[in-house]
Amino acid sequence: MSESRHHELLPLGEGDLPYSKGLLARALMATGVSAERAYELAQRVEEDLSVRRETAADPGRLEDLAQEVLGEDGGARIVRRLRRYEELKELDVPVVLLVGGATGTGKSTVATEVAYRLGITRVTSTDVVRQTMRAFFSNEFMPSIHASSFEAATAATGGDADVDPVLIGFLEQTRNVLVGVRAVVERALQEGWSTVIEGVHLVPGLLAPVEGAVVVHCVLAIDDEVDHASHFWVRDAASDGLRPVQKYLDALDDIRLIQDEIVDRARRAGSPVLVNTEMERTVATVMELVLESAEQHSLVGAYGRDG
Repeated sequence: MSESRHHELLPLGEGDLPYSKGLLARALMATGVSAERAYELAQRVEEDLSVRRETAADPGRLEDLAQEVLGEDGGARIVRRLRRYEELKELDVPVVLLVGGATGTGKSTVATEVAYRLGITRVTSTDVVRQTMRAFFSNEFMPSIHASSFEAATAATGGDADVDPVLIGFLEQTRNVLVGVRAVVERALQEGWSTVIEGVHLVPGLLAPVEGAVVVHCVLAIDDEVDHASHFWVRDAASDGLRPVQKYLDALDDIRLIQDEIVDRARRAGSPVLVNTEMERTVATVMELVLESAEQHSLVGAYGRDG
């Protein structure tokens, strides 16, 4: 197993380990169950074990209780996800999750929450990569990385006259930053560690393919312009004014132009585009993408061994 995630047994009670209500609730939340329903099911399992005077629940009994609490379809679906979540921790390769999207679409919040649920401890952003590169490459040598993604037009050094300068600057900056991103990914692969990277520069089709990992690349978007603008007010409050809202509101048209470009490239590359209207739903969807990709990797591996 790769050492990319902290590993815990499925907390139903196994060997000398007793059933853990808290750990089961956490595992359920990792698969997309709301905190309220996760603790409700975990409590129901604990009560069932008490009545039967047992210290461990088998998966079949868990499915019965899940259907009782969550309904027949919901219970069966959650148990399948829980089994896939357990299989994810047995992967022999790391997970590389890439969360792209324009400024203000909730990338960092979603990426951080998914990393926590997956037990991935290495989380970074393309802005951190860009900031590091700025320490080594002067404004004179690489001007594009010394501006915000939506302000890079002022530093663009060329491009098609028919393309909006905002996009020319953004794409030039992106290609430079992705050199650093690739180095981060390669280091993670060398060490066998899973990693989550988020950032506006993770444009599908521009990052070279990654081998030797379960790779999930998705893009977040916000369709409604008013909703998009509201995210900057939240960011302003959360950062105590370090990310002043007016700067982003003034550039909203350019930010949404960049979003259109990222979404278009994602669809052409076949990468999932998730409209982030509700964080918990988006997190659950990203989790599902990771679980599906891990399951596919396991199936391919099993087929190769059998073949």
